Amino acid sequence: MARTKIQEFAFLATLALVTVAFVWLLSPYYGAILWAVILAILFDPLQRGLERRLGSRRNLAAALSVLACICVVVIPGTLILAALANEAAGLYTRIGTREFDPGTLFSRLQGALPPFVWKGLAALDLGDMAQIQARLTSFLLEVSQTIATRAVTIGQNTAQFVISLGVMLYLLFFLFRDGVALAARIRKASPLGERETDQMLEKFASVVKATVKGNVTIAAIQGAIGGLTFFMLGIQPALLWGILMAVLSLLPAVGAGLVWVPAAAYLLLTGAYLKGAILLAIGTLVISTVDNLLRPPLVGKGTMLPDYAVLISTVGGLSLIGMNGFVLGPLIVALFVAAWSLFSDDKMHPS
Repeated sequence: MARTKIQEFAFLATLALVTVAFVWLLSPYYGAILWAVILAILFDPLQRGLERRLGSRRNLAAALSVLACICVVVIPGTLILAALANEAAGLYTRIGTREFDPGTLFSRLQGALPPFVWKGLAALDLGDMAQIQARLTSFLLEVSQTIATRAVTIGQNTAQFVISLGVMLYLLFFLFRDGVALAARIRKASPLGERETDQMLEKFASVVKATVKGNVTIAAIQGAIGGLTFFMLGIQPALLWGILMAVLSLLPAVGAGLVWVPAAAYLLLTGAYLKGAILLAIGTLVISTVDNLLRPPLVGKGTMLPDYAVLISTVGGLSLIGMNGFVLGPLIVALFVAAWSLFSDDKMHPS
């Protein structure tokens, strides 16, 4: 029996209301759900291969795929977080005991820089040397303590982390096992046309693969090279700086340079010319080259977005959402471009 207009409106309002309530209910674990979907997409070839080998035993194939995710992603990630927390706690202690004194660091820089630099700073009306030193000291202390404190609180949120991890792995199992059927139901329920739905789902999968695989690969390489270089040059804590370079490498163009460029400048200005030259050479010729060579084929090609769009969307995503933003930012922009492209095509070629 056909619905009346009031019934149609009531049904759509109910549908919208329960959808909003459902999203609100899941929001505390949106990160776990997001990464379950991401891992299901990334490890889908493995799941398909296991299903072919194991025949109809989809439960076993899904369990083996989840085990692979634990070994490849969860365990290494947990070990890195634990090491980062230890390094950050050590840095926090050094700041508290004045073993690391930003004021002394500024004094050394003040003696190393030529007079015209300080005259230029004075012309910018930044205050006298004591005021500049106080501002820089306060800034360095605040940044260092923030990094250390946030890393230390990882251990304080163990229960929440374990629950989120359990939700992710539990959902991941069913995404592996029932992913094909779920995708078919999404296509059937979508209010978009079949062509539009397929293109949006394809864009979603391609952007997730490109952003995660590409950015994580680049971050791992740059962080490893940078951290190892800092360790060899005696710059501590090398692991903390290496992980920071890996995180910052998510930003195209600038990335890891936000760490190694100031470090190289400091070494050169304080008379450690050989160490400064080595760091500058490795940063320019190796770390930056990795970004320039790998980012276009790994990220740009998969997202079909220009570099400036990837940069702006990544920065915006990280600012608004946090670490998950490096995936969601480019994903939102890519879906935006895809949706408007479909709209434009429909206007130019109406059916």
